[in-house]
Amino acid sequence: MGIDIRTVGIIGAGQMGSGIAHVCAMAGLDVRLNDRDPTRIHNGLATVDGNLARQVAKGTIADDQRRSAVSRIVAAESFDDLAPCDLVIEAATEDESTKRQIFSTLCASLKPDALIATNTSSISITRLAASTDRPERFIGIHFMNPVPVMQLVELIRGIATEDPTYESAKAFIAKLGKTSTMSEDFPAFIVNRILLPMINEAIYTLYEGVGSVESIDTAMRLGANHPMGPLQLADFIGLDTCLSVMQVLYEGLADSKYRPCPLLVKYVEAGWLGRKSKRGFYDYRGETPVPTR
Repeated sequence: MGIDIRTVGIIGAGQMGSGIAHVCAMAGLDVRLNDRDPTRIHNGLATVDGNLARQVAKGTIADDQRRSAVSRIVAAESFDDLAPCDLVIEAATEDESTKRQIFSTLCASLKPDALIATNTSSISITRLAASTDRPERFIGIHFMNPVPVMQLVELIRGIATEDPTYESAKAFIAKLGKTSTMSEDFPAFIVNRILLPMINEAIYTLYEGVGSVESIDTAMRLGANHPMGPLQLADFIGLDTCLSVMQVLYEGLADSKYRPCPLLVKYVEAGWLGRKSKRGFYDYRGETPVPTR
């Protein structure tokens, strides 16, 4: 039998972590938000409140729903504060060693039947589960960005993930009002296995001089009916995250078609990571984004 998830811990209070906290609180779940930097917890709570306030302004939710959701999210400044959680979701940076260190430290603070999940967009669930004391109660729960808007959540079982863990995770996603899809534990799973090579190819198209940033994005928006161009999307995702996923694909599948574009590597080395650093394929420092190439 699976467990009824009522209290959710989230490790990482950045864009993804705060988005997960948002949807969990709106679904009536109690949330404990953790980050190694207390300032990021404060900023994450403020982000949730601000995003909920925008929903109130648009008439999507009532103000009493906003107040109720905000009251369900509390700061968890240490892993020990996550002890009452039925499920803890890791939403830290997309780096395997960082995630493994989190899991190896976290387990001692949790109750024995608590589930652990990772929001990784590409890293092996089986390998991450091996750094815990409960691989059978470990699963990948990959939310899409921005979490409050995107409907899909990928569920990924590691080799040791037991059926009750999967069923509990599936019921949890349904409680959030989202749709889950099951992926096998292969590099980058389903969405990023398809999406990131497309973005990487768009960067190669820019690198080889086939088209400018503006022409490539316009071509895909109007020619393929994409809501935003692939280079604009890369900036939104974060170029460091795009590079990390492509490296996982390249190393995990040993196929040259997944080789990260050298231009992507150069942008990341320059610290031009997209929207979060104010520069990527577009410069966001002015009122209107301007292509950088």
